[in-house]
Amino acid sequence: MTVLTLRNTMYYKGGVAMGISLRVNAEEETLIRAYAGIRGTTISEVVREAILEKIECEYDLKVFEEAYAEYLTDPVTYTLDEVVAELGL
Repeated sequence: MTVLTLRNTMYYKGGVAMGISLRVNAEEETLIRAYAGIRGTTISEVVREAILEKIECEYDLKVFEEAYAEYLTDPVTYTLDEVVAELGL
């Protein structure tokens, strides 16, 4: 098991970003390093983007599921023209 230690030297409001250790096997490490190299970026940036994208996708899915559940309880929809007319735009 390999431990990749990700250190970020970017400064954020309130100080320096934290470091994170990530345990990966040798194959995963090779893949992550190769992907970062292909993109011309750092391992930290690759991992940060992947994590934030995962969080965003899960949040979007949660919001969709809540909106869809609300729609199922009251399945009324409006066309764009109806909305524009209602708002007087």
